[in-house]
Amino acid sequence: MSKKHKAYLNWSSGKDAMLALHQLQSSAELSVEKLVTTVNTDFNRVSMHGLAISLLEKQAERLQLPLYQIPLSGNVSMKVYNETMQKHVSYLKKEGFSHSVFGDIFLEDLKTYREEQLSKVELQAIFPLWKKDSRSLVKEFIDMGYKAVVVCTNANYLGESFCGRIIDHQFLADLPLTVDPCGENGEFHSFVFDGPLFTSPIDFELGDKVLRDYSPSNEDDCHQEPLSWDHQFWYVELLG
Repeated sequence: MSKKHKAYLNWSSGKDAMLALHQLQSSAELSVEKLVTTVNTDFNRVSMHGLAISLLEKQAERLQLPLYQIPLSGNVSMKVYNETMQKHVSYLKKEGFSHSVFGDIFLEDLKTYREEQLSKVELQAIFPLWKKDSRSLVKEFIDMGYKAVVVCTNANYLGESFCGRIIDHQFLADLPLTVDPCGENGEFHSFVFDGPLFTSPIDFELGDKVLRDYSPSNEDDCHQEPLSWDHQFWYVELLG
């Protein structure tokens, strides 16, 4: 039997990354051997998701996978972002990794960007969820027994009431028609705390909610998610 290629998963702490990992468990070609997460050094939290590092580490423990953290300033320029990522993925390449896995579903420009950046260090980007129906994917996530809580919402799309909710079938039914069921356009972010690949659930309690405004002075010079800047996010603190 041929040896599997060594892969790392770009781990956001949310459901799409979890689905990508689950699907690759049966892969005959790839072996996911590390979780890689960017963390905001301004707040010591998972980038965009606002999740405490301690809960990120508990996920890695429950999934029995090593965790590799890439520190970045919250207002890092695209130039510095690319240079930092190149340094870290080059290190992972030297560790024997040949493939980098993402949970992206349909954002073409983001996929192209990832592929172009990784090709510079001869790493191959893998997208297990690519072009799959997002509503079917999140229903599959729920029906398989995975559990996730919404930790962040884009206030332009979802109000405070959605922040802190469990992602279940009722959550899907309550989503506005303008919101992708997987939040693929950045409408919401989640934290997975239990499921088939977890050795045990992660206990937590919901804390305070806070509304934060992100409006960098130079949009072209700032690393960002696919959505444009000048919008607000609701965050809920998870205590655990």
